[in-house]
Amino acid sequence: MKWYVLYTKPKWELKVDKALRRLNVEVYCPTYTEVKQWSDRKKKITAPLFNSYIFVRLHEKDRSVVFDAPGVVRYLFWLGKPAVVRDDEIETLKNWLEGGDIDEIKVEKFSVGDIVKINQGALKDQKAAIEEIGNKKMRLFLPAMGCMVTARISDVV
Repeated sequence: MKWYVLYTKPKWELKVDKALRRLNVEVYCPTYTEVKQWSDRKKKITAPLFNSYIFVRLHEKDRSVVFDAPGVVRYLFWLGKPAVVRDDEIETLKNWLEGGDIDEIKVEKFSVGDIVKINQGALKDQKAAIEEIGNKKMRLFLPAMGCMVTARISDVV
């Protein structure tokens, strides 16, 4: 049995998790708890760590059973084959999330047009607009200086 990555409809991760459990499929949807603030109240909510992704463990011949659950879009593929996650990677993720040492988790995706702040280097604390995103670098427009710069993604918030 192997762990595969499933892509779900947006905001359907927990619903797909529940539906797959009813189909007796071993499933793991890593979640965290956060406090949401509204104008009149605070509420603790459980949110998926990875938007639109969950993990399922099954035999390769049984891979089609997941499509019986509403909200499943497709498997995630890598190099033309369904992406497989090693057992020890899933265990590490489970241990990390269940360890209790985590105060806050935030997984962010950058988009063109987002305003970010540079964390390191000569332009530290400058705000910039994302113009283009690559694998490890992004091109930024610095309005205060009227110029474009290229920065490593790790240097930007």
